[in-house]
Amino acid sequence: MPAETLNCPMCGAPAASDASRCDHCGARLATVACPSCFGMIFIGAKFCSHCGARVDRTETDTTTHQRCPRCRVDMSAVVIGNTNLRECPRCEGIWADAASLEQICQDREKQAAVLGVAAPLPAPADGDIEQNIRYVPCPVCSKLMNRVNFAHCSHVVVDVCNPHGTWFDKDELRRIVEFIRAGGLEAARAREIDELETRRRQLKNAQMAGAWDSPADSSSSNYRDWDIGISAAAEFLRSLLR
Repeated sequence: MPAETLNCPMCGAPAASDASRCDHCGARLATVACPSCFGMIFIGAKFCSHCGARVDRTETDTTTHQRCPRCRVDMSAVVIGNTNLRECPRCEGIWADAASLEQICQDREKQAAVLGVAAPLPAPADGDIEQNIRYVPCPVCSKLMNRVNFAHCSHVVVDVCNPHGTWFDKDELRRIVEFIRAGGLEAARAREIDELETRRRQLKNAQMAGAWDSPADSSSSNYRDWDIGISAAAEFLRSLLR
């Protein structure tokens, strides 16, 4: 839809189709409403402008208050499709608890496998590099979260509290979904397995050469630690966010 055909419902001012707020009056124009790609959609649209999926968003009441890590205002509880999320009404960031994010990643990998999607991994956006890095607190435990390049190769840096969940700034969750659908998690998993195999060979060579003085059972224990979780998708996902 051409940008000039969109108008703010509050003041009538023209607005770009990818704008989330009206530049004239500040009214909200778009929300995360796509159950397939979690893209932001112009309010009133019935289908996602990114992937074409039907809009499915429900705001729910909750007695549990969680504040946005950046704006420090109460986040809204929303259900996108069948996924429970929290959304900041001010900065439009998204909070996904650990279980919800794991389900999102697993479902999108299954979709990619069924559809046979083959696409180049999304390139990093030049303008998205944060200049002044600020660590933000977890909405659940209030401890400062770790900043992690999702899957170590997605070029999307998210804020992670390992026990509780992940914070996505505006539009980052959609970019993560694109990364997964392009085979990003599969590529990251293959790379990690290759690294483990390289370490195994190095360990074996070092033991054969007598270069290490540590006991064999200790070295075997180290290798077992490297190998934990490789065959389990859930454990692998957790490792990506550490």
